[in-house]
Amino acid sequence: MKKVTNHPFAETLITWYKDHARDLPWRRTNDPYVIWLSEIILQQTRIAQGLPYFYTLTEAFPTVYDLAAADETTLFRHWQGLGYYSRARNLHKTAKHVVDMLDGKFPETYSELIKLPGVGPYTAAAIASFAFGEASPVVDGNVYRILARYFGIETDILHASARKEFTALAQELIPNSDPARFNQAIMEFGSLQCSPSPDCGSCPLISSCFAYREERVNQLPVKSKAKPQRIRHFQYFIIEQAGKVLVHQRQAKDIWQGLWEFFCVESPDLQEAINLHPFLSPLMGHAVALQAPGVHVLSHQKIISAAWLVQLPSNFKFEKPSDYQWILSSEFEQLGKPVLLLNLITDNIALKEILEG
Repeated sequence: MKKVTNHPFAETLITWYKDHARDLPWRRTNDPYVIWLSEIILQQTRIAQGLPYFYTLTEAFPTVYDLAAADETTLFRHWQGLGYYSRARNLHKTAKHVVDMLDGKFPETYSELIKLPGVGPYTAAAIASFAFGEASPVVDGNVYRILARYFGIETDILHASARKEFTALAQELIPNSDPARFNQAIMEFGSLQCSPSPDCGSCPLISSCFAYREERVNQLPVKSKAKPQRIRHFQYFIIEQAGKVLVHQRQAKDIWQGLWEFFCVESPDLQEAINLHPFLSPLMGHAVALQAPGVHVLSHQKIISAAWLVQLPSNFKFEKPSDYQWILSSEFEQLGKPVLLLNLITDNIALKEILEG
C-alpha cells in the first residue's frame, strides 16, 4: 500500500475518536514518564483495573527520580494485586537506568526507547508518538483485530511474521501530521467498537470492511490455538510462633519472583508434601485447615492451593528451612505478596487477625 497523506481509514478513525474518546489522565499529558508508567501498568491489564494503580503509583512516585530512589519492596507493595511482577522489576530497572545513565531524560525515538528494560515494540511506539510526536504505529491485539478484519488479512497473528506484516501496514496508515491521535484512536476503536464481539451496525467503517462484507467478522483475525495451561498445586503452611510467622522471598525465575510467601511446598498431596519436608510432620498436630482461595488463574498456569494454619507453642522447637526467616506477623502486611495469598488472608478471619497483630 502506497503511503498517502491522509488515508480514509485513518480519517474515519480519528473522526470517530473525537466523539468517543474516554477521558483518561495519561491522555492529558505528553510527559514521557507518565506515559511510560501508564503503558507498563496497562500491559495485560484492563483500564478499569489499572486506573487506581496509576493514581497510586504517580502519587507515590511523582517523578522518575522518586521511582529510581525507591526500594523494590516498596514498589512491589504498591504494585500488589496487578500481577505480572516482572513489569514492576523492569519498571524499577528502567527508572534507575534513565536517572543514572540518561540524566533523568527518556529517549525521544522509538529506536532508543525499545532498548529500555521491559519496553517492547508497542510501548516504545506509544511513548514515541504520545510524548514526542514520532510517527511510530502501535500494534497490539486490538490493532491486529481491526486491520485483519478491515483489510482481510489471513496471517495467523501468533505467527512470528505477523508483527512485521501488521506493523508495515499500520506504518502506511499512520498520518505524519498527527500520529499520537491516530494511535489513540485505533486503540480506543479496538477496545470500544471493533471488539472481539462487535456491534457492526454502529461501525463507521462498515461500508468498506472486508470481514463484514464477507461475513467473516467472527473468523478474523486468524489465531492458532494457544498451548494448554500448566496446572500446579501449592500447599501453604502458615507457621506462627510467639507473634512471628515464617516467610521467604521467592527468588527462582518463576512466577512471583521477588514476592513474599509463607512456607510452601509444590505438591498435589499433603502427605507427599510432609514426606518431602519431614520437619512438618510433628508440626501438623497443631495445624488447622484454612479455606483455600480456589483455582488461581495466571496467563499460562492454573494454581490449585491448600493451606494450613500452624500455631506453635512458644517452647516448641524445630529447625526451620535455611531460606526462610521469622518476621513479626504484622510485618507481613507491608511486604509484596501474590494475589493468591491476599485472597487467602481475606477469606480466613482467624488468619487475618493474626497478621493484623
